[in-house]
Amino acid sequence: MKNTVLIAEDDKEINQLLKNYLEGEGYNCLSAGTGLDALRLIKDEEPDLVLLDLMLPLKSGDAVLEEVRKFSDVPVIVVSAKDMVRTKIDLMRLGADDYVTKPFDLDELLVRIEAVLRRSGKNDKTSNAPLKFKNMKIDTDLKKVFVNGHELSLAAKEYSILELMIGNPTKLFSKANLFESVWKEKYMDDDNIIKVHMSNIRSKIKEFDPDEYIETVWGMGYRLKK
Repeated sequence: MKNTVLIAEDDKEINQLLKNYLEGEGYNCLSAGTGLDALRLIKDEEPDLVLLDLMLPLKSGDAVLEEVRKFSDVPVIVVSAKDMVRTKIDLMRLGADDYVTKPFDLDELLVRIEAVLRRSGKNDKTSNAPLKFKNMKIDTDLKKVFVNGHELSLAAKEYSILELMIGNPTKLFSKANLFESVWKEKYMDDDNIIKVHMSNIRSKIKEFDPDEYIETVWGMGYRLKK
């Protein structure tokens, strides 16, 4: 059974872009162009997740979220051009499950959707399906990584980096993309934290497999090495 995502976005081009992309990834999609339409569809169709723009006509996104939380625990990812810490904190307190700032990367958004659905127990699409690359297997339910049958001892952020990259095996990740996807904070052009985590991940993989799993693309970022 496919998960259903409600896209509450008044910009028709963005709404259609998201719909086309997510349907290509195997999701069913509903569309709403106003806050009132979004509320109606959440009540009538009971989607598995809502992508909620803040600047909706008739009823704003934050007002929609506040009302939704009175009758539903449907996972909600806020998608907004507003990039202020206070705004994010306020929305999380209202009941948002995640926050993505426009402009966003579609692959990153997909990873966020899968993660939120997984946490909510509604991810029919990927639940119990391990991620695999070379001799590595990631059990996304147990949050464990194995290389040649040996479990890696990973910090939480190291695990998140590997899950993100192996979940998107053809993507080239910039340092900013990795940082904002994993730490969920604004990237401040300090790449040392990414370098340290990548070095640790590579060292831990090499304990059980001499093959290179992650390559550095100088000036651009990181990607899986085929």
